[in-house]
Amino acid sequence: MASSTMTAPFLLLLTSVLLAARHISAAAVFAGVSFESQGEAEAFEDALLRQACFNVSASGARRGEEACVSRLDTARGGAGSGPVPVLRAALRDTLGEAVGAVVSVRALASLSNHARDEMAVRDCVELLGYSVDELGWALDAMAETDDEQDDASGSRRAEDDLHAWLSAAMGNQDTCVEGFHGTDGQLLRRVEAAVAQLTQLVSNLLAMHKRLRSITPLLHHGDPARNNGTGLGSELPPWVTDIEDGDDKGDEELLQRRGRGRAGGGKPRTRVDVVVAQDGSGRYRTVGEAVARAPSHSKRKYVIYVKRGVYHENVEVRKKKTNLVIVGEGMGETVISGSRSFSGGWTTFRSATFAVSGTGFVARDLTIRNTAGPAAHQAVALRVDSDRSAFFRVAVEGYQDTLYAHSLRQFYRDCHVSGTVDFVFGNGAVVLQRALVATLPMAPGQVGSVTAQGRRDPNQGTGFAFHGCVVEARHPTFLGRPWKPFSRVVVMESYLGPGVQARGWLEWAATGAGEHAVALGTLFYGEYRNYGPGAGVAGRVKWPGYHVIMDAAVASRFTVRRFLDGLAWLPGTGVTFTADLFRK
Repeated sequence: MASSTMTAPFLLLLTSVLLAARHISAAAVFAGVSFESQGEAEAFEDALLRQACFNVSASGARRGEEACVSRLDTARGGAGSGPVPVLRAALRDTLGEAVGAVVSVRALASLSNHARDEMAVRDCVELLGYSVDELGWALDAMAETDDEQDDASGSRRAEDDLHAWLSAAMGNQDTCVEGFHGTDGQLLRRVEAAVAQLTQLVSNLLAMHKRLRSITPLLHHGDPARNNGTGLGSELPPWVTDIEDGDDKGDEELLQRRGRGRAGGGKPRTRVDVVVAQDGSGRYRTVGEAVARAPSHSKRKYVIYVKRGVYHENVEVRKKKTNLVIVGEGMGETVISGSRSFSGGWTTFRSATFAVSGTGFVARDLTIRNTAGPAAHQAVALRVDSDRSAFFRVAVEGYQDTLYAHSLRQFYRDCHVSGTVDFVFGNGAVVLQRALVATLPMAPGQVGSVTAQGRRDPNQGTGFAFHGCVVEARHPTFLGRPWKPFSRVVVMESYLGPGVQARGWLEWAATGAGEHAVALGTLFYGEYRNYGPGAGVAGRVKWPGYHVIMDAAVASRFTVRRFLDGLAWLPGTGVTFTADLFRK
């Protein structure tokens, strides 16, 4: 919580957030909600108010649950104003808490005496900034809209967006706190106290969203008539075109030589804005420089073409770098390589060779690598916090914690991911489709696991879906272990190699203590129509949360169409996808 001495910067930051220009195409959320009587409506609104203030701390300015209810009741306009104003008032209140948490944690920087503490504070400020952004987007999505925008598909899409952003805002505080693990603990307790209220309020918002969704008339997820289930149908997105009016002749000549077209028909080429080349034949020599010079808040795809070569650098695509596209010359040809690791003094969050948080990011035809090695512990190759991001023919190479699918909606197609321990981890809403998942030799004493999914709240819309993948498993491995209590992973229509252990899944710790013991009943691990020597389910774990999925309707919840609302945004990326199950 912000102290009274921080009132001025707190108000300034909060005002800047609330007055920021809207960038969300809003549609009326939870349209069509109705009740049989005024009494029933008011009872539902009162229940929402109570949910918004559930478990609110009595310390500080908020003064407990009753004071919270009174404040939100006034902010929403009193009884009878409807359920949506209650959610909007709670969102605004939570946004204020998030801004206050940023101020409080930033003030701790002066108390840090060690490099790891200082790095963790910087990480935490950045992560809380993500929460501020995501809560702001959610508030924008709930803005009043014109009647002409108030269509069923638009309303459902806005509700899906709201769910995705709240789910992401829930997880950022966890990562913030985890950054202080391995320190002397002096700042850890202060940070935990600074973010605890925010975590509770976002959890309350997710529960409110679920309640509202439960009484909203069922609407379809997209229009099946608009897409036959396969991406790149009859049209390409506007940025995948022949070069027009290029201002760099070298770029144009390069694309004429190396343009990639679709199978059959003509060969439209990717429009390129700049070229990166180590030999100086492009505009920039490093990927990082090209990213830094890319326009901020771009509304169109800005394409960076990276020539073949190994680029030894750590690259960060920040929030303001939206709609960025990085195109290489192929996996193993264009390589971005780094070697940061937890054992080398970095936080897991900051160890990434390539990190992206700007929305609408696309990468294709390149390799992202962390070479720290199997004994270096956490060493991330790729970290993703980019909503509606897509990766096509990208190799992500490392050992422990290779792919950090940290938050928001992500899609991977025809990618290669390799590692040893928990090498696909995080808490995004992720579909990996037709990916090659390769296990590598481990350091002594390590136990292999493909996933460590970090869903901590039952109302988060997050999880990992492996669809039509090849889990090569040349070395012994488990499909996953529950990092958080509501961990969710589904493997469907995939090949499972001989190294997949008969039990399939692994407890987080041998003791099975604490929340990890609870997780065996609250997680959701599922397998559907897999094949190969490691796909037999007879010897699988008998946990309450493990499921052999027999019903295609259940499996379809984890497809591109349903889990990512992919028909709404993947066609615009130029990345091939299949929207539904391969076999129904």
